[in-house]
Amino acid sequence: MKLADLFVEGKTNYSFEIFPPKRTDAVESVYHAIEELAPLSPDFISVTYGAGGNPANTYTVDIASDIKNRFGVESAAHLTCVNNSKEEVDLILDRLKEKGVENILALRGDESPDHPPKNDFLYAKDLIAYIREHGDFGISAACYPEGHIGCESIDKDIEHLKEKVDAGATHLISQLFFDNETYYRFQEKVRAAGITVPMEAGIMPVTSIASITRMVTLCGASLPRKFTQMMQRYQNYPQAVRDAGIAYAIDQIIDLAAHGVDGVHLYTMNNPYVAKRITEAVESLVRPR
Repeated sequence: MKLADLFVEGKTNYSFEIFPPKRTDAVESVYHAIEELAPLSPDFISVTYGAGGNPANTYTVDIASDIKNRFGVESAAHLTCVNNSKEEVDLILDRLKEKGVENILALRGDESPDHPPKNDFLYAKDLIAYIREHGDFGISAACYPEGHIGCESIDKDIEHLKEKVDAGATHLISQLFFDNETYYRFQEKVRAAGITVPMEAGIMPVTSIASITRMVTLCGASLPRKFTQMMQRYQNYPQAVRDAGIAYAIDQIIDLAAHGVDGVHLYTMNNPYVAKRITEAVESLVRPR
């Protein structure tokens, strides 16, 4: 099923993101996580794609296929263009078709200092248009509530988002954010720009100080005072940071669901314990009524 078809009136979609192993000896741990995540009944699970040359790349398609065909949960495979030529994309699309994976999250991707970027697709919109022409896939794209870190303004970034939708994206997943008001303002601008496809809010549960420092550096998300006070208060107590991060994510999701957002995409970081606690707290809010 295409992801866009999962969205119905009166329901807040609820989905997960996982990442494939970076080492071949870690494959078992990823499948152990899926075994615990699948019974939580997410609407779908997306599987990320590593930088060029990363062993994770070879697992993305297989894991996405197993999520759907072995665990019975709809899946989406991430695909980046910065690391792939047209020939490589063709091979990946063929493998996805062969394995029955119907959905792709098309991204530009992050450049790796160890692997020069490929130039067949300069932007995500180019990859999206190519996928649309070369297979019957549901195509998702990323959006950025605070603007892409490399874009000059939020308005210009929304112009680029419209280009991705016009190219063929039928579903959007947002970058992580910690202030819901930021997301609501972004959502208003997106709809005002004529973008009507379903859009999910990306939520990242903070489980350690190191993880949030790394993520904010990479994506430029701002941290509201409420959040920074919480982290400062518990910074010397790892378990308290984890529990406070879970509570903060739950609070965000409750508020998002109350505002009628299309969906919530939980960045699980392959941590079933965190995903379970959050899901148990919000389950009645993200199921059909």
